[in-house]
Amino acid sequence: MEKRYVIRTDEKISDSMSRKEAIKKVREYDHQGISAYIVSEEEGERLKNSEWNTPKWS
Repeated sequence: MEKRYVIRTDEKISDSMSRKEAIKKVREYDHQGISAYIVSEEEGERLKNSEWNTPKWS
């Protein structure tokens, strides 16, 4: 079974996608000046149910 990933931005969490698709999407976001992170599908589900907190050191 292929591992699935989601993209997390400040605004939303994407639908799950393959690793290759996720990397392509993050690069597109980067060119637009949008911060985006690749996380596992499981972590994405956990994040959907929580508040996104920016670390205090950033």
